[in-house]
Amino acid sequence: MCRLLGFATPGQGVSLTDVLGEERVAEYRSMSRIHNDGWGAALLTCPDDPPYQRDGGEPSPETGTQLYKATIAAYHDATYEILAQEPSRGGLWHLRLASSHQPLVMENQQPFFANGLSFIHNGDISDDEGRNVVNNRDFPVDHSVFLSTGGRTDSAIFFSVILEYVGFGFALDEAVAQAIRQLRQSYPKSSYNCMVQSEDQLIAVCAAGRVETPERIIEIYDEYGCAGKAHDYRHMRYTVDEDSGAVVVASSGFDQQGWQTLENNQMLVVSNRSGAYRLRSIA
Repeated sequence: MCRLLGFATPGQGVSLTDVLGEERVAEYRSMSRIHNDGWGAALLTCPDDPPYQRDGGEPSPETGTQLYKATIAAYHDATYEILAQEPSRGGLWHLRLASSHQPLVMENQQPFFANGLSFIHNGDISDDEGRNVVNNRDFPVDHSVFLSTGGRTDSAIFFSVILEYVGFGFALDEAVAQAIRQLRQSYPKSSYNCMVQSEDQLIAVCAAGRVETPERIIEIYDEYGCAGKAHDYRHMRYTVDEDSGAVVVASSGFDQQGWQTLENNQMLVVSNRSGAYRLRSIA
């Protein structure tokens, strides 16, 4: 049960603070008082060295990925402030609230990263009896692909299925859609709200099997005096920053006045080269 945030620019280096403003950056971080089971970020950076240069090892990259994960809450981690000021062409940010008793270890922190893709997910992929997909040995997933994610959770399995479809040759947006369709055959009521970032695109999906907020989330938010922020828990919204042209998309929980709603079963596909974006259905 997590909070997601992502952005993609028209190919330029801007920071999360540039895109959201200091107040919203601080407000997003404040949610880690509740979503306090670790956090992480994956930023697309443009290295200072010219790309494709032979420098003794592998050729220098055209795009780099800066990946950070921690098992402490973002609220207590000074690195959050540093990364929020870091210029990047795009980025994913994740605040974790562990679900289905998945352990608080570094392997389970997101974003996951494999094959040039970063991935974050908000949801619990379980059946009506609460049995998580990680305990379903009959669910078809390539074990080697699962290991490549570095994770052990249902989110890692979700990412694995996406990676398999990418390996089959599907475009990234369709690979994500296919993965959700496959998982829904066994877990139709689970939430598949997620974001995937490549060197060219940001994909954000609202795909909740249940629209209502889980009772557990309401109780937890109420303990922190924030019950009013739990009513739209599964919602995702997006906006375009007027100054930078960056497209920003996020889970609920902080000020999103004037943002557009990403409808359920809808996907936002954004280029982090041009800033162009489109909406499509995953049905």
